Amino acid sequence: MTLDPVHFDGIAGLADRIDYDAEDADHRESAETVWREYLDPLYGDDGPIIEPLTELRRRRVNAEEVALEAEPFGTTHGLDAGTLNPKVFKNGLVVDVAHAAMSATPSDLDLHDRRTVVKAVHSNDTSTDFETEWEPYDDGSRRRIVHTNLPRNQYEEDVVHALALYLAESTHAIDHADRVAEFLLLDGPLYPKGVLRWYYRSSVLTDLFEESPHVGRILDNYVELVETFVDREVPLAGFVKNVSSKSIVRTLKRRTEFGPVPWAHDAGLFAQLLERRERVGGEFERLTDELTLTNWFVSRAGMDAFFGDPDRGLLDRSLDPDQYRVTFCVVYDPRRDLIFKIEAPYAFTADAETRERIERQILGEIALRRGPPGAVSKADELAAIDRGSAESLVAAFESSLDTELDDNYNAVRWGRDY
Repeated sequence: MTLDPVHFDGIAGLADRIDYDAEDADHRESAETVWREYLDPLYGDDGPIIEPLTELRRRRVNAEEVALEAEPFGTTHGLDAGTLNPKVFKNGLVVDVAHAAMSATPSDLDLHDRRTVVKAVHSNDTSTDFETEWEPYDDGSRRRIVHTNLPRNQYEEDVVHALALYLAESTHAIDHADRVAEFLLLDGPLYPKGVLRWYYRSSVLTDLFEESPHVGRILDNYVELVETFVDREVPLAGFVKNVSSKSIVRTLKRRTEFGPVPWAHDAGLFAQLLERRERVGGEFERLTDELTLTNWFVSRAGMDAFFGDPDRGLLDRSLDPDQYRVTFCVVYDPRRDLIFKIEAPYAFTADAETRERIERQILGEIALRRGPPGAVSKADELAAIDRGSAESLVAAFESSLDTELDDNYNAVRWGRDY
């Protein structure tokens, strides 16, 4: 039911009880200090973790003009994987399904119809193995089941979700790499952060990097993906729609001489660095005629360092480790007050012309669409598992496994979270 107005006012009035007198101008001044004094490079405990690829710069481009420019890439492809989200059943199985698709602009209907499906299953019953090999279906698509078990009852839902998602996504990208003639844009980060996070999270998950063939296959796939596109001289990048990284603000918090760090995450910092304002009367107003962006940075922060670490023995790489390093730039769209992040391997961004082509392609599409590039949106639409399909899949699993979903009262109260 709708919150009664008197109670809404009672809750909203709590804001008056939060005595926080920091001015937005103070935060902006702190952001400028970070830009001038800390990012060229940003030092962590063991040396530089973020540094400009060339020089520290903030740039801007007229939104209307860049939207009308000819696109640098005649064709672009996008890649995404949608998931069911982990489901726990009363017989003890934990299951997730991922469904990967590749988009093409202009459209390629044959490619759009091809999918890669991975069903990941966790079971504590070691007497049963659900594992299958890849099998074809529907003339061009393929599927398989991967089975995992963990020594202790924790992280099962995280594990089945990440294994399904990243195995489907990376396999589909490699299988259809030859269909990409000019530019491939992943929906999300360049590398599988949902898996890489395990390496630093707990010993149970870290052990999977040595013991799980599926984790090994995922890591190998992303190495192969970079090497395949480098060999074909076709740029590869990732488009991050929801920037949640905290590497910069976390590092600044450890730098005691900086003082209080006012941002919850890096996106908040970059928004203040890239937003343009002018005084109108007694107030400042945001200028919305131009998109703004940073220079490219090389990142060795946290999980970004994994694939480019020269001492990483888990990876079988054929290129110099530096070629796999994550580089990124940040784009700000003032019309909707949104921050986006573009990630690409150093193997591509080391070349100034390639960097510029990637920038112009993505800036033009953001300007035109007021959101993610068309290839990303189309891949997201193709790969998504809608609520109706999710309900039917769960019902099918319940029937085939002769069990029921292990629901709780929230499923009754709010409806199942498909």
